[in-house]
Amino acid sequence: MKVAFSQAELAYELNEIPVGAALFNAKDELICADHNRREINQDPTAHAEILVLKKASEKYKSWRLEGSTLVVTLEPDPMCAGALVNARVKKLIYGASNEKAGAAWTLYNIPQDSRLNHYVEMVEGVLLEETEELLTSFFENRR
Repeated sequence: MKVAFSQAELAYELNEIPVGAALFNAKDELICADHNRREINQDPTAHAEILVLKKASEKYKSWRLEGSTLVVTLEPDPMCAGALVNARVKKLIYGASNEKAGAAWTLYNIPQDSRLNHYVEMVEGVLLEETEELLTSFFENRR
């Protein structure tokens, strides 16, 4: 989570919503990390999770990221949760809950929906206070 959190801090400095993500292989080795880049890229899909999944797929020349673990500072929204399922990510670890768009327990549970073809293990609340504080600070400073 520390890798993802450092990415979230970079996003904060760039005036992006401070969400960072890191993807690890089955041996817990870092594959790649990134942060939200929606404003920088002017791309509605440039969420941290999507960016690391794309980078890893390019690196491995495969859309199947079986055995990997995605660590992200904020609970994924429906788009990102769906991408985790489609990429066959084994495990999701996240910090803060996403009260407005959380799709990994808060509003929906896409990663563990039995109607889908893949199940993602999940752990929530890692570095919870730090991730919530960074997000709260960002939105308070924007008002």
